[in-house]
Order: sequence, then C-alpha cells, then structure tokens
Amino acid sequence: MLDLNKATSRARELRDLIATYNREYYQNDDPSVSDFEYDMLLRELESLENQYPELKESTSPTQQVGGVAVESFGQYSHRNKLYSLANAMDEEELRDFARRCREALDREVAYTAEMKIDGLSMALVYTSGELMVGATRGDGFIGEDVTRNVMRIEDIPKSLSGDVPAVLEVRGEVYLPKEAFASINSKREEEGEKTFANPRNAAAGSMRQLDPEVVRRRKLGSFIYDVTYLESEKEPFSSQKAELDWLKSQGFSVENNSSRFTDVEKLIAFCLEWTERRHELDYEIDGIVIKVDDLADRELLGFTNKSPKWAIAFKFPPDQAETTLLDIEVNVGRTGTLTPTAVFEPVQLAGTTVARASLHNQDIIDERDIRIGDRILVQKAGDIIPEVLHSLPNKRPAASEPYRLPDVCPVCDSPTVRLPEESALRCTGGLVCPAQVKRGLIHFVSRKTMDIDGMGEKQVEQLFDEGLVSNAADLYGLSAEELLHLDRMGQKSADNLIQAIENSKERDLKNLIFALGIRHVGEKAASVLAREFGTMDALMQAEEEELIGIRDVGVKVAASVAHFFSQPNNRAVIERLRAAGVNFSSKEQVLDQRFAGKTFVLTGTLENYSRQQAKALIESHGGKVSSSISKKTTYLVAGAEAGSKLDKARNLSVQILTEDELTALL
Repeated sequence: MLDLNKATSRARELRDLIATYNREYYQNDDPSVSDFEYDMLLRELESLENQYPELKESTSPTQQVGGVAVESFGQYSHRNKLYSLANAMDEEELRDFARRCREALDREVAYTAEMKIDGLSMALVYTSGELMVGATRGDGFIGEDVTRNVMRIEDIPKSLSGDVPAVLEVRGEVYLPKEAFASINSKREEEGEKTFANPRNAAAGSMRQLDPEVVRRRKLGSFIYDVTYLESEKEPFSSQKAELDWLKSQGFSVENNSSRFTDVEKLIAFCLEWTERRHELDYEIDGIVIKVDDLADRELLGFTNKSPKWAIAFKFPPDQAETTLLDIEVNVGRTGTLTPTAVFEPVQLAGTTVARASLHNQDIIDERDIRIGDRILVQKAGDIIPEVLHSLPNKRPAASEPYRLPDVCPVCDSPTVRLPEESALRCTGGLVCPAQVKRGLIHFVSRKTMDIDGMGEKQVEQLFDEGLVSNAADLYGLSAEELLHLDRMGQKSADNLIQAIENSKERDLKNLIFALGIRHVGEKAASVLAREFGTMDALMQAEEEELIGIRDVGVKVAASVAHFFSQPNNRAVIERLRAAGVNFSSKEQVLDQRFAGKTFVLTGTLENYSRQQAKALIESHGGKVSSSISKKTTYLVAGAEAGSKLDKARNLSVQILTEDELTALL
C-alpha cells in the first residue's frame, strides 16, 4: 500500500495516461494500448481512490463516461444520460455483482446475458415512427450528430410501422463484420495508410467520415439492445427479454445469442462458454453484458456517476499463447526507419493462425528482453493485432544472446543512426536505398497525396522491381503498353490507370508537398506550407530561418524542409515533375493576414459553409482554427444548435460571432 504522497503522484500519473488513451480511443479512433491494459490502469486508479477517498475527484476518469463529441459534426444532447458499464474480469467478480444485486433487492434476481459487440455506441431517435437523429454516446450527455451517416446503414430502419410511439430513443452498437474489417484494413495497407487497430475503431472511423457514401460502401451493421426514452400511451414491456422481443418486432436488428438466467452459476458457465466460442461469430465480441432482467428492479438499483448498478460487462481475457521465436526480420520504411518483426512458430490466436508480430524498435526488444530462440508469450491486442508480450527467460537456451538491430541497412548497407530523442533506428541511404524509394512511391500514389486511383502497393512494387519506375517523376512517363506487363492488368485497366496518373497532375500543392515524403512533414504541415508560400518555387527558395518563423511549422520541420530542397537529386525529381505538368500552385494560399494571431472555434451548424469550408476561409486569411475553447480563443463562431461550447465561451468572455458576422469579417 502506497503512502499518501506516492499515491497522489501515481493517481495523477494514471489520470494523465488514461486521458491520453481516452483521446486515442474515442476521438482519434487509434488506440495505442489494448482494452485489457486500459482496464488494468483504470482499476489501479479506482483502487488508489478507494484507499484514499480524498484523491477521488468528480473529473476523474473513474467517475466519467470516457468519450467526448468530436467537433467535425454537430452535437446532440441525449434526453437521458448514456452510461458506460463497469467490468468484471473473472468469475468471482460476477458472483460479487450478483450478490450486490440480491442483497440490494433482498431476493433472488433474474438476469439477461447478451453479446458485448465490439462496435461504436449509437443512439437513434424516432419521431412519429420516422428516424430523425443518429448520435454517438459522446460523454453520455452530448454526442456527435451523425444522422447523415446513420441513414446509410442498411439494417437500421428509417421508419417504423404499426402502433409507433410519439418519440422513441433506442441505443445499440454500430459494428463492422469481420470480413468488411479485413477488407478495409487490406485496402488501407495497400494504399500506404495506417490500418485500424480493431473493428470498434474502424466502425468509429467510418461513422466520422464526412462523406456518407463511405459508410454505405463499408457495409456497417447494427445491433439494438435498449430503449432509453419512450413517449407512448402504453408501456410495451417490463423486462429486458420483452424489450428485445419488442425491438425485433419493430424491425431493429437484435443479436440472437442472448439468454435469460435465474441461476448465477449457469450464467457464469454461459460467459465461460462464449469465451471459447467468440470466434464462431462473423462479428467481433469482447465480452458478455449481464443485466438485471426486470426493468422495475433496475429503477430500485439505480446508478453510480458512471455506470448502472444493475449491469456489468464480463470482459474476455486476452487470447495468449506460448511459442518459439525463430527469427527477427528487419524492414525499412519510406523514411528509413528500421522496423523489427518477430517471426515465430505459428500459433492459434483469436481464431486465426499467427506467425509474425511487430517489435517496433530496439527499446521494446530491450524492455521485454526478447532474443532469437526464446520461448515467448504472444497475444492479439483487442483480438486483432498480434504482439509479443515478453520472453520466458526460465525457458531460454543457454547460448542465447541479446538482440541488437544492425549497424548497417539490411537493404543498401548504408550506416544506420539513432537520432537524439528518437526511439527509431534509421538508414542514412536516402534515395540510394531501394526500400525507402519503394515505400516512398507507395506513399506518393496514395489517396491523401496524389490519389492515383488503381495504383496500390502491389503495382508500385512490380513497376519498381521491373525497373520501370525508380522515382516519382518516372510515373508520369509510363505508357499503357508498359502497364500491360503487370499482373492482372488488361487494356481497359491500363488505360484507366494512365488516366488516373494524368488526373493526379491537378492535385493541389499541399498534396504534392505531402507526397514528396519530406521527413516530419505530415498532412497538416504540408497544408500550412502550401498556403503560406503559394507555389513550389517559393517554398524551394525559402531559408530555414524563414520557415521557422511560420506558425505551426517549428524547428524540426523547418530544418527537414530546408535540407530536403538543398539536395540536388530531390531538385532533379521536382524539375521532372514540373516538366510532366504536375501542378505547383496552391488553391488555398494565404490571401492576407487580417486574422493573424487570432484563434477561432466553430460550433453548431453553419448555413452557408461546411465546417471545412469555414476553416479553409479563416486560415486563408491568416487565422487559426482550434477544436477547443480556452482563454486564448479570439472568436467562437456559433451556428444553429450550438452546444456546450457556447456556454463555455460566455463564461470565459470570448467574443461570439454569428455566421453573418463571420461573413462580414471575411
């Protein structure tokens, strides 16, 4: 047991970690830790707060629902708070939950057990039987209004028939079937984009697309499991089982493997059975949700700040296996990063055969003491991404030695270096390293850069390996006849690909800058540079000191950009791109600096601008657009149905603009 000072320090550290992981999970759809690791941190914090009640705060993640509404969409205020669930990690914790319910009600209790879908929590609102709103859970009070995207999910009824309630709000999960999830990740990997960590994040990423057509193409599904608000002359149900039957009768998709129990031991057996059977389903589940079946009993049991006392989620343990590490392969990325990959004897994990897992960098290898020949413990993070947890030193061969990444690049034999404050080891070969050139070409053709439709990783690798392309400029000299040599490439496909290459010449300067693969220059930095300089020529002539002076650029980016354009081989490629007719001008350049030093926040729905259009206009006049209100905010632009940010702006005395007032300033 820690003393108070150490407990205070550890609690602060845990809150910061959990806040970071919440942002990654709920807002960025890109978690860096598994659900199990997150749950263990949350439990550690709960334990400290229970030991020292003075550490418990209303803002602690143990007291709040984890999500928050993202600013890309309008906001929707839920009629009733949408809670998150407490977790049970083993059989004893399930028994404790049942005991608490039994003692609170002073009698035996019936429960329903339902599959815990690995998806995105969603509320649907119907008025007079017509679907009016689809919204995410958010922080339980305010979610994102994603109605346009919900309308593209095929199995969500857009209207109800029969004796429908005046107002109905239901809750469920939007999910991606396993096949759709695998297809999306395969395509993203082919296009050089980061893959989704798990189906939940893929579903969330899909629902946050600004283009509803993307949602339709990704074939999301839904399971509805709760009625959270009802205006009706008659109460149609009194139990969870009856509620599920009623939802099904109204045309909602309801998961079919739920069951009702009065015997706690049979309930536990059901949870353990599905721990083994979970991979039989064509959608991911990460546990079993147990609810008190009688709705009147739920009213008596009530809620904590964060969770209902009448429900709990039994979380499946991570699927782990022991195996032997056969080798460590080293791959070289487009920026020269050496990435070690563990190759081990195949094992069954989460229903699939796994034989490889990324080891990320030398620090991870050292921290987990991983050596070739070791017996290792592997698992699938979130039942999706394989990872090596640690070695088993007590089973280690006597002659084993610590593993070190190579001092020279395994592809081009150039020296490798590790720069200060970086965990990555890098090849110094640059454009003489075939691996970097190949990965750079894959990045160049991807959707967020030059968007050459039909040219993915496999096509680029073939073109490179056959000597038809050695740098980005070579793409613009290809002929349809040369493309016919590629696997599965017919005349029509070759003609379409040549047209896609031609179309890419019209891409904006910001896309070209990002496509060049300049180290430290991501999508945002490329957009800033394009707006600031307006043309490729102006950017190429900029001195490092001039670059440092640009807001949102910084020292690292400035040094990297200046270095890139100082290299003769890079300039030669750029001149060939110019000769091919690639656009070197920005369509979003800074027109003037009237908003220089001013920070805007946008909230609500604007009548004449999309959120992205308003953002681009403000930035084109030197302003900055932020997603959160603070004392440093200059203006809040409030559209229709502005949410909590309007109240916060008033409290902070931030000047509030209507859409007309913003237009007048522009």
